[in-house]
Amino acid sequence: MAVLFGLHPVEEALRAGRRVESVAVQRSRKDARLQQVIDACRAAGVRLRFEPKEQLDRLAEGGAHQGVVALLAGRSYADASDLLTPRGEHLFLLALDGIEDPHNLGALLRTADAAGVDGVLLPERRSAQVNATVAKVSAGASEHVRIARVTNLVRTLEDLKQNNVWCIGLDERGSQDYDHFDFRSNCVLVLGREGAGLHDLVRRTCDHLLRIPMAGQVASLNVSVAGAVVMYEAMRQRRQAARPIHAAPPQAAAKPRKGLGS
Repeated sequence: MAVLFGLHPVEEALRAGRRVESVAVQRSRKDARLQQVIDACRAAGVRLRFEPKEQLDRLAEGGAHQGVVALLAGRSYADASDLLTPRGEHLFLLALDGIEDPHNLGALLRTADAAGVDGVLLPERRSAQVNATVAKVSAGASEHVRIARVTNLVRTLEDLKQNNVWCIGLDERGSQDYDHFDFRSNCVLVLGREGAGLHDLVRRTCDHLLRIPMAGQVASLNVSVAGAVVMYEAMRQRRQAARPIHAAPPQAAAKPRKGLGS
């Protein structure tokens, strides 16, 4: 049984059709935002329990539950092959090579949803998994992003390359700036571990290694920030390519200009 807490995550789980066993609501809290969640539970036929705040604190293990905690059936993950259907013209996947901080994972899932990523590849071992903290940080986006757990990330990347998907690693030692790369093709963006970056074998598997130029004194960005920068650059390029080109409006005839003394 999985625990989910917070107004946004619980509401998004209900919207996404997750199997919610029951929802505990703080008895002493009364506001319109919480009432929306209560109404959504009743509409979905989910059992409600009105509990004291101390009980919700225990269920959320001290997390910021905002007066609502849900008990869910275990999450079902997609197969990597299920992610090969693009929502747009070209496939865009995100692969995470050992992201261990659930806050970074939640932030990346939130950006992936906002930037139109088709799916996320997550290793089964040595990686943060989708839990209540991740769902809270992602503001519920983890309920909408397709996620596949894979046993061997390198093998999965090789399989993607066999399906004509470019493997693009983000690495401070990359030879090409991220905004000089053409993302208008089938590709998977690979992000490495906090501090250590990509594993050597994963790095060697990538077709291209991109870097984010740094103008300050620090050598790199936090992985969730770096991932957001590149995902939005990919989205910008793809939106620009899909935007129709309109003819320029006709220019008005220039009026003759009078010279000095005219």
